[in-house]
Amino acid sequence: MSHPEIKEPSAGHPITIEPTPGRVQVRVHGELVADTTAALQLREATLPVVQYIPMDDVVKDRLTRTDSSTYCPFKGAASYYSVSTPAGTVADAVWTYEQPYPAVAAIAGHVAFYPGKAEISVSAQ
Repeated sequence: MSHPEIKEPSAGHPITIEPTPGRVQVRVHGELVADTTAALQLREATLPVVQYIPMDDVVKDRLTRTDSSTYCPFKGAASYYSVSTPAGTVADAVWTYEQPYPAVAAIAGHVAFYPGKAEISVSAQ
């Protein structure tokens, strides 16, 4: 059985994880589905910064796990959730690395929302 390739962050593909200063709120169809002051911001190479929000600060009854999955050689296997609100359901709007690789272990227990599928705002405390 072949294992997928695991890559370590490097100067050519840096990944940094830091606490997000301030408060992160996420809305889907205008409904607040996450609100935290404990988010982590992950910067990966030239990609936009991603806010990882503790699962404890997400309205879990709005989430429905889907069968979707993706693989990142730097972070591991991602699982997905849809978000349901009275205004409708947004498929695979959320992803999480439940067993992230050691280099990004800090994001375990956190979820991220796709900017195109949710409204993510970061405000000063």
